[in-house]
Amino acid sequence: VSGTDEQLFLGDTIEKNSDPNVIMKRGEAFFEKEEFAEAIVEYQHFLELHRAHPLAAYAQFRLAESHLRMGKSIDRDPDPIQKAIAAFEKLRKEFPSSKYEAQALQHLADCHDWLAQTHLFVGQFYYRRSSYLAAAHRFDMIMKDYPDKQVAPEALYYLAMTYQELGANDWAAEKLRLLAEKYPNSDVADRGRRLLAKLEKQTPPPPAIVAASNES
Repeated sequence: VSGTDEQLFLGDTIEKNSDPNVIMKRGEAFFEKEEFAEAIVEYQHFLELHRAHPLAAYAQFRLAESHLRMGKSIDRDPDPIQKAIAAFEKLRKEFPSSKYEAQALQHLADCHDWLAQTHLFVGQFYYRRSSYLAAAHRFDMIMKDYPDKQVAPEALYYLAMTYQELGANDWAAEKLRLLAEKYPNSDVADRGRRLLAKLEKQTPPPPAIVAASNES
């Protein structure tokens, strides 16, 4: 906390569990030491007792940041990131137009990027283990929830390959055509086009064409 915010609790030495200055100082001390679980307890305690305090928006922001810092890599539990999203959304709802709005929006975008990457990571893990239904579920989640994220083209390509492994070549071809249409310049676009050409060669012609060929 800096500037005028800092002046709100500098110099306070009263050790009372309900005092907003004391609670905030404890929260900040835990946050600076990267003891985020303890910091969350203090910021939450501050908000429960002092939601109308001038530092309430800051406490909500720090609470959300603490959850965010607890989610450190895409191969870990996404629960802290989901809690961070909820906390940043609560900041925007309960403290509209606060000075933390722009930072909250950026953090929200980062959180959703993280979740999309996590779904891709888990989906690829299932794919490598031949757990194709579980893999398809993860890749499909990305296409439904995060079609504009950077990982979307790769998720769509893997979804097509998963359908191919399941023997659903028609569905695979449909996803590959969508890949070519929606993400023509992506890193996986060329691989998608090659796989589509391969699938189209394997697809038998319609019965009417077969019958006409036999009659001739």
